[in-house]
Amino acid sequence: MKAWAPFIVLLIGVVASAVSLIALKHQGRQLFIELEREGRRHDQHQVEWSRLQIELAWLGETGRIETQALDRLQMKSPDRVRVLVAEDG
Repeated sequence: MKAWAPFIVLLIGVVASAVSLIALKHQGRQLFIELEREGRRHDQHQVEWSRLQIELAWLGETGRIETQALDRLQMKSPDRVRVLVAEDG
């Protein structure tokens, strides 16, 4: 029995190492899948951000604002514009 003891200990060590290696490979694959998923989400957010930036630029265009003021709000430019300048002193 004493002759088999080192062999059994080595066999248990080899099996434990193999199981540990398999578990670590599985964990690595799971982390890689999660990384890819988050990369796709990041890309989607970048596309959404770019779209919102374009929309913001479009909404702030002077011509569009003036057209909206004239059409929807029935605003008009004043007939005469007078500027008063006050001097100090």
